[in-house]
Amino acid sequence: MSFEITRTELVWPGKYDEDGKRREVERVSLPFQVIERVNESRATREAEKTRNPSLFDIWQGDSGETFEDGWRNKLIWGDNKLVMSSLLDQFAGKIDLIYIDPPFATGSDFSFSAPIGETDQVSVFKEQSLIEEKAYRDTWARGRDSYLDMLSDRLVLMRDLLSPGGTLYVHLDYRVDSHVRLLLDDIFGDKNLRNSIAWCYTGPSRVNRDFPDKHDTIWRYVRGEGHYFDPDAPEARLGYAKSLKAASKATGIYSARDEDLDYDEYDARGKLAEDWWSDVTPVGRIQTEDLKYPTQKPEKLLARIIASSCRPDGLVADFFGGSGTTAAVAEKLGRRWISSDLGRFAVHTTRKRLLGIEGCKPFEVLNLGKYERKYWAVVTFGEDLDNDGLVSLYEYVAFVLKLYGAQPATGLQHLHGRKGSAFIHVGAVDSPVTIDEIVACVDESVALKAKEVHVLGWEWEMGLHDPITDEAKKRGVKLVLRQIPREVMEAQAVDKGDVEFFELAYLDVEIVPTKKKYEVVAKLKNFVIPNPELVPDDVRSKIRKWSDYVDYWAVDWNFSDDTFMQGWVTYRTRKDRTLDLASDPHAYDAPGTYNVMVKVIDIFGNDTSKIIPVKVD
Repeated sequence: MSFEITRTELVWPGKYDEDGKRREVERVSLPFQVIERVNESRATREAEKTRNPSLFDIWQGDSGETFEDGWRNKLIWGDNKLVMSSLLDQFAGKIDLIYIDPPFATGSDFSFSAPIGETDQVSVFKEQSLIEEKAYRDTWARGRDSYLDMLSDRLVLMRDLLSPGGTLYVHLDYRVDSHVRLLLDDIFGDKNLRNSIAWCYTGPSRVNRDFPDKHDTIWRYVRGEGHYFDPDAPEARLGYAKSLKAASKATGIYSARDEDLDYDEYDARGKLAEDWWSDVTPVGRIQTEDLKYPTQKPEKLLARIIASSCRPDGLVADFFGGSGTTAAVAEKLGRRWISSDLGRFAVHTTRKRLLGIEGCKPFEVLNLGKYERKYWAVVTFGEDLDNDGLVSLYEYVAFVLKLYGAQPATGLQHLHGRKGSAFIHVGAVDSPVTIDEIVACVDESVALKAKEVHVLGWEWEMGLHDPITDEAKKRGVKLVLRQIPREVMEAQAVDKGDVEFFELAYLDVEIVPTKKKYEVVAKLKNFVIPNPELVPDDVRSKIRKWSDYVDYWAVDWNFSDDTFMQGWVTYRTRKDRTLDLASDPHAYDAPGTYNVMVKVIDIFGNDTSKIIPVKVD
């Protein structure tokens, strides 16, 4: 088969199908789940209740395009390809600026060092999770070929999300910048390249047989004609090394007519930065910013990009969010923002960073949750054409049982398999495991005279761990609750056997009344992480108390089976490692019974929640 070559382009295995046609970008639109709302007023929440929200509240996309109209900034956990594809329905042609800092094939893009406890002397190095490792393998399995495949699809989606006057900044280093330039020319058109920006920096280097690599390349492309650019933004300008008036006199070109010029104004305004930026210090040398996050970029870099290329009421997005620099700077500059990342720790780092910004506007934490799992189930096990759920359900349950090392069991209503002497129940893909569901499993186990039952689930009804396990124990059944890891959706992790089912974390919280009327305090009493084997023995020996594993905890004082809303929060930072184990007092407006929900996030970014009913009188 022969093809006519009509233009210069970058070609790699996978760009075209077997018929020579350009492979289309898969576009899947999935609903977002709202996990948490931060910095929102109680009045706003009461208004939301008129919609009868549920535990898995679906983002409706109707929050308006200004803060006055109800806009909330968005922090999204998930694969950015699915995230962007799902944003197209609401945001196609509406994002004014996208900045991305995609991985450079370093091998450590999702790894991090997490400090433990109240000093910075003890830390644990956290390897990338299996899902993060899978993303890295997908990106680099075939070297640059798979990297270009990955980035090409995402750049097409970014182009479609950009507004007609929108701008894209792609931050790269020497390893891939030339290849990505050709990719960008292919997708955006070479006429839409506006700048090749060199971010230059200095620092120590062990290289002595070559010139040390001390610059990154940032490609700046626009969507089309009429792009926004503000040359007068203070962040985009540089001061003169010497005042204009002094310079003109020194060079002998000063004349009497120059007396009419306001040199002070010119000097104060400075000049527009060129396309090489040597005035931006790397974040490792900025103590006030450094979060010890491997790919973190300095705020000054993003401030120049955002202030110059996004209108004051515009929308900024970063789909490789990392430590959250783009979101934090957009917040400080008053722009709306969307940030996403695949890593739990990245999302957690960004959330804490935003909470540290004075006057931070309301934002919501989203994911694709059960909808991503349901999409996976259809792709993996086939569509249930007659809507009876039987074929797909059987294959799904058998698949999970096999990964758990269990055998299917027949003739039972609630118990799906056996592993040794224990019976196994597998929770549904698209709904949480409920207390009633577990009670039915325990009832069936008692009828079978079984002594142990394991319940596997993706998500769980809030607050079920303690009461349900205690009740099962009273009936002579050892109840084990284990998390189905997201890695079961990843074929490579399954093939390698890299799938582990961890027990749920243990959380003990007490709600204590104060001496004041209708006032209570929440106290954190105990916490046990679900995966202690991630902590090396030498580090574990230095941990003094259970609270060392807690990085953050927050309280929703009136949870009503809707989205978690912070009423109080405390967390550790790199500067301040202390953590309050008792909340500030909270006063209710009237007597009654309230559900208090407490959310704990451990040092690895995993969250655990518990609901405590409280009677106030």
